[in-house]
Amino acid sequence: MSAAPLEGVRVVDLTTGIPGGYAGKLLRDAGADVLHVEPPGGDPLRAWSASERSRDAHGDGVLFRYLHGGKRSLVLDLERGADRARLFELYAGARLVLESGAPGRLDALGLGAGALQARSPAASLISITPFGQTGPWCQRQASEFLLQAWSGCIACRGRGSREPVQIGGGLGEWVGGTCAAVAALAALRRADRCGRGDALDVSLLEAMTPTFTNLATVWGALSGIGDLPFADEFPSVHPTRDGWIGFCIFTGQQWSDFTLLIEHPELREQRDLDTMMGRIARGDEIRGLIDAYCARFTTDELAERAELLRVPVAPIGNGESLPRMEHFGRRGSFVRNPRGGFLQPRVPYLPQRWDPLPAAAAPRLDEHARATDPPPVPPPAPRDPCADDAGPLAGVRVLDLTAFWAGPHAGLTLAALGADVIHVESIQRPDGMRFGSVRPPGSDDWWEWGPTFHAANLGKRGITLDLSRPRGVELARALIAVSDVVIENFSPRVVEQFGLDADGVARANPRAILVRMPAFGLDGPWRERVGFAQTMEQLTGIAWLTGYRDDGPMNARGPMDPLAGLHAVLAVLLGLEHRDRTGEGGAIESIMAETALSVVAEPVLEHDVCGELLTRDGNRSRRAAPQGVYPCAPGAGAAARWVALSVETGAQWRALARCIGREDLADDPGLVDRPGRAARHDELDAAISAWSSGLEPDAALAALLEAGVPAAAVTGSRRAGDLEQLRARGFFEPVAHPVIGEHPMPGMPWRFERGAKRTWTRPAPRIGEHNAEVLGALLGLSEADLEELRAEGIIGARPLGL
Repeated sequence: MSAAPLEGVRVVDLTTGIPGGYAGKLLRDAGADVLHVEPPGGDPLRAWSASERSRDAHGDGVLFRYLHGGKRSLVLDLERGADRARLFELYAGARLVLESGAPGRLDALGLGAGALQARSPAASLISITPFGQTGPWCQRQASEFLLQAWSGCIACRGRGSREPVQIGGGLGEWVGGTCAAVAALAALRRADRCGRGDALDVSLLEAMTPTFTNLATVWGALSGIGDLPFADEFPSVHPTRDGWIGFCIFTGQQWSDFTLLIEHPELREQRDLDTMMGRIARGDEIRGLIDAYCARFTTDELAERAELLRVPVAPIGNGESLPRMEHFGRRGSFVRNPRGGFLQPRVPYLPQRWDPLPAAAAPRLDEHARATDPPPVPPPAPRDPCADDAGPLAGVRVLDLTAFWAGPHAGLTLAALGADVIHVESIQRPDGMRFGSVRPPGSDDWWEWGPTFHAANLGKRGITLDLSRPRGVELARALIAVSDVVIENFSPRVVEQFGLDADGVARANPRAILVRMPAFGLDGPWRERVGFAQTMEQLTGIAWLTGYRDDGPMNARGPMDPLAGLHAVLAVLLGLEHRDRTGEGGAIESIMAETALSVVAEPVLEHDVCGELLTRDGNRSRRAAPQGVYPCAPGAGAAARWVALSVETGAQWRALARCIGREDLADDPGLVDRPGRAARHDELDAAISAWSSGLEPDAALAALLEAGVPAAAVTGSRRAGDLEQLRARGFFEPVAHPVIGEHPMPGMPWRFERGAKRTWTRPAPRIGEHNAEVLGALLGLSEADLEELRAEGIIGARPLGL
């Protein structure tokens, strides 16, 4: 086995909190030397313990020890000149610097990107902030909960007349950290190529807006429907005889199979139930039928029945049950941490050519203050010059054999980074996301009106190949021979039947990097199970953490798909780095379920250390009190009926109490700290609601922000395109398509200072749009050859039978 691909890459991590911590973990697990430079007193995450009982003898919480295993620690006070000079010296050996301070702070200290690149020209600075480095909101602070509110996420889910509810588990911070790691690796690759570093601006709001709302703005744009009530999906999570089970039904075929499962086949004849919106409209009726059926069986019995019908299904996992699941045990998905011995998820990808670094102990505060730094490894000699707007993956060709959202999101991100991505479908089995359309079947080109397909396949070329026939597979192998990367998310048996597994790809092109994205892995009892985003969220504890305190788990509604896609991109970038060093390709297994375990690790960590089972608590938090969404008076044309706030400090609490006219609460000694306020949360909620319900949303928000209270509007799920901050930063770009016309499409959550000003120069492809361009130009097929393939149905430009 070769050395890890980032061996010799030094990362200076100036961040605090989860996003930077997870970005640094992903880099360290791939071999980087990560030096965590902490402020006096340490990263506040050190002291964090969700249970208040998971700190070790040094006062370090279990989540900190998970995220910072294998890193080094140094304390510097950047207000002191000597410590600033020490950091400037550390810049000399750095290739990447991560930071999460207020925009402009490092520049004001003389330690920004200019200083970094003066000391190390090939180094890049990656800044992670709530709103980005620019725009009217850039200096605002916002918790992950408030970013959920701004993004439209909270407005996506709720039940009946109750308030809309957040996704539990702080998932947005992990998405932001993954984006930062991907951006860092992309910057590293471009610097290796041209010898110059860059400054990258990662916005958590932009990372969350499309991924936490199931691309709701695109659905709104293509459908013309801008506002939807919050709701729960049907089917989703339902009680069984001994627990809870989750289903994910997206396609018409899945719904048809599900009606057979629940012994109500007559439902498949009712066309209004073919779509999620139709089922939501009849939610009470549908839920009653499903609950009655599920209550007859144990969770395991029901999962076995569903698997026979290929219905996506999962038990509802939590911090207690996950390590006991046979599948994860057989795969070795959890390992012991050497500092405390607690169980933690392993690295969520399995490379063929190198071993990820094993779990390691997190450093104690300032442990490496007197340690001698290992000598820096100089960057490689620049391979070729590149223009300022050249993408980090310019010149890389990707064969994208994926469908739905997780795999296509990986291809989308690679295209955004400059790769030539060729998306492969067939006329027999088009990408299933084409059929999630805003146009009814039978209307002109209705399969070209799928919002998720459009948003997940921007920047790609598209071809059709029937891989169920030898000629189609022969052409796929020929394309692999001229590609650098192959990504696929078929069920394992299918791609192996095609002969396009690791051995097959290596025979076609030994330098190709194959990234496989199985739902549950290439081995283990669940190897052949199908799984989608909701399946992963149900299985790995996200659904358990989401919902009202006095009700059952709820679906998060999709963020695990793009999160899995981003981890697959991380695997691609590491594979390319490995190939640059060794000349060899190879396969990497990027497992969707284990990606989810990695980012919702805290419940497993806490339960293993102290036996506490973390669970859902509506919109409340163990970090802030009060926290919630509060009703407002309906305003003319108001985009939101709720205002969200999150109070972490005593100063913020006093400002809130005075803002709502409750001086008595501001001076109450029992409300000085968060535990005291949490104990009286119901009382505080009532006081805030009494105030907010007399104000229109805009007025309530303005009053809170002016008083210094962290707050947000609960943006409508499809209304994030109206946000001043996103408009100012140009996050949504107009993209013209020959069938659907021009619509705003979300960009990427990072900005390269030396990058192109626009992300998208090509819309999503029509089915088979680039057959002649790709097969002719790359493989040398003539028009006669192409016509023969069309006649045989190997290629085509219209779904078969439509």
